Amino acid sequence: MSTDLLAQGEITDADLSELDLRDALAQEPGAPRVLTRCDLSGADLRDAHLVDARLVECRLDGARLDRAVLEGAVFTGGGAPAASFAHAECTDTRFECTDLANTRWQGALLTDTVFTGCRMTGAGLTSLRGIGYTFSQCNLMLARCKGLVLRGQTLEGLRMDEADLASADLRETVWTESRLRGANLVNARFTGADLRGADLGELELQQAGFLRGATIGPAQAGLILGSLGITVAE
Repeated sequence: MSTDLLAQGEITDADLSELDLRDALAQEPGAPRVLTRCDLSGADLRDAHLVDARLVECRLDGARLDRAVLEGAVFTGGGAPAASFAHAECTDTRFECTDLANTRWQGALLTDTVFTGCRMTGAGLTSLRGIGYTFSQCNLMLARCKGLVLRGQTLEGLRMDEADLASADLRETVWTESRLRGANLVNARFTGADLRGADLGELELQQAGFLRGATIGPAQAGLILGSLGITVAE
């Protein structure tokens, strides 16, 4: 498949897998690109210019988007499992119902980036730049989130079982219909957080200590005490 297609404003059902698209996407087009149901699996999109682009039901499995400029881009459906977004510029980017399992985001700029309904199991979300990124109804099981900053946010429908949240800033967060079972909470900050809507599982005392300053409910407290062999009676 020729990369000349990328000179067009809208592309549908194109097979661009395993291609080096760096030159084809290096320049700013006359209008934002719209790619629908395109296969970009394994493609090289490093440094690509995709400002305000729309990618609808596209496949980017294992694609390389390092340093790509994705400001204002919208990814709807489809997926990019195992893709690399290292040092990508993602200001105001939106990912909606996209498979982002095992993606790598080290050094990415995620200012006001929104992830909604995404599968992000095993994603590497460390050393992020920018503020205001949000996650809603996302599966972040086993994700590497060391140092993640979500301070002051309402966190709804997050599944973070066994995620690494070491040193994360979770102060003043409000958790609803979420899970933190088995998450690594070492040195995470929870001051002012409301965890009553989070499934904490049976925390050991040491892990529970990292919740200092947070609010939990009676049932959660009972599980923590139960792990010490203490029965709470009414």
